[in-house]
Amino acid sequence: MAGSTHTVTNQPPPLVGYDVFTADRALTEAVERHTDPELCDEVRGELAALGRASGSAQLHEWGTQANENPPRLRTHDRYGHRLDEVEFHPSWHRLLGKGVSAGLTAAWSRPAGHVRRAAAFLVWTQVDAGNLCPLSMTHAAVPALRSDPALAAEWEPRLTSMVYDRELRPARLKAGALFGMGMTEKQGGSDVRANATAATALAEAGTYELTGHKWFCSAPMSDGFLVLAQAPEGLTCFLVPRVLDDGSRNVFMIQRLKDKLGNRSNASGEVEFDGTWARRVGEEGRGVRTIIEMVAATRLDCVLGSAGLMRQAVAQAVHHCTYREAFGGTLADKALMRNVLADLALESEAATTLALRLAAAYDDGSEQERALLRIAVPAAKYWVTKRCPPVAVEAAECLGGNGYVEESGMPRLVRESPLNSTWEGAGNVQALDVVRALQREPQALNAYLLEVGKARGADHRLDTAVKDLLTELGDLDGVEGRARRLAERLALVLQGSLLVRYAPPEVADAFCGARLGGDGGAAFGTLPSSLDLASVVERARPQV
Repeated sequence: MAGSTHTVTNQPPPLVGYDVFTADRALTEAVERHTDPELCDEVRGELAALGRASGSAQLHEWGTQANENPPRLRTHDRYGHRLDEVEFHPSWHRLLGKGVSAGLTAAWSRPAGHVRRAAAFLVWTQVDAGNLCPLSMTHAAVPALRSDPALAAEWEPRLTSMVYDRELRPARLKAGALFGMGMTEKQGGSDVRANATAATALAEAGTYELTGHKWFCSAPMSDGFLVLAQAPEGLTCFLVPRVLDDGSRNVFMIQRLKDKLGNRSNASGEVEFDGTWARRVGEEGRGVRTIIEMVAATRLDCVLGSAGLMRQAVAQAVHHCTYREAFGGTLADKALMRNVLADLALESEAATTLALRLAAAYDDGSEQERALLRIAVPAAKYWVTKRCPPVAVEAAECLGGNGYVEESGMPRLVRESPLNSTWEGAGNVQALDVVRALQREPQALNAYLLEVGKARGADHRLDTAVKDLLTELGDLDGVEGRARRLAERLALVLQGSLLVRYAPPEVADAFCGARLGGDGGAAFGTLPSSLDLASVVERARPQV
């Protein structure tokens, strides 16, 4: 029984029991903008249902439980037989099952599939980011498998299924399947052409035996994996099933699980192949080209995941400051705190708007939109994922000491925030990929310039930024050393163009001034006080 000195006052109510999707105005507007009007009600209803579940106390408890009880590896049974199984807390399976049933692996088979999935991915990240890894891998495997029509016909219905089947058994007997990926090796890292895993052809056409190791294997509990190995004609992509058609286990030895900074609910492992049966995907020697479509899709998921983490961090900060009182008023009404919150809100909205625009390009599928993706995805992946950690840290600070306490949920967001910058190619890899697109694919730059040009004349700071960018692009000598700067400017100009066209004037004005016009400082909370910051903060406030 609490004593009189422990009466709780001046503490905000928990941010639960609300619709995560509908409460996010930037997201709902983007979905409406990029969805056919005939589908819009259906898509909004579906996303609102997921949003209500995502904002419930029950699902947030599941997320907490999954992170407090991370996966465990069982290499052997009691008799010494190899098992190589990963055990998860029941809450992990509940979350993963709900993610599958919400269509997070089904974008390729549904109308407006990528926009509705992107919005769902952004919402679902705010419950627990860990279970998004197998959902992302499974979604992204589809375009890689389509390089082999027979394999695609066999596997795609399983991967796009909205049924979660957790049992390890032959995939042909399952109502739904999940995929993982194994590219990285000890000696190579991002340099996958240094991979040493060897593939030896078997008698049956298209089948091989793999021998080697993978330093990082995403989602090692999955039903199948896309991996890279050295075949006689060079680096090649392979499909490795976890269980063979006769019911026997494929040789897939999980040596250990990684002990990670964040992403604790998810399993990432080191695996060994020793006579492991595999099916070739695509042509021998063209493994990178085959798997690159998977990589592009997972890079967009990195952007979406970071946008989701930022949105949850900002929502928590604005919610706290709306209720918390200090020095004679609520924190949100204090000029300096309002400046900080508005600056964070700008970053979150810019990330969301850009991510949904890229998802819409996938749905469109035209040559010009594909060209835009070629340069915009690595630039967005570079910049949005780089902005996520400082947003999460600053948002946690808005809660004061409470934000440093695990019960607030903010430390989990902070630990999670650096992951997407590293996953699927760290910052230098993305920046250099942008440079390659600029040097080798002029149609990509043309598509980008056409996109940003749609806002021409609407904001003088944006126009100046575009002009300066063109000057910089005119000199690509020694560009490698400037690759990060180029990627950053490409992303910021694209975000500015989108916000000028689609966001409320107060948001676009603040973004162009602070991010393109030099009116903001290096730290958050340095926006000019002449801006309409109260409206920016109100727009970001989750309506509970």
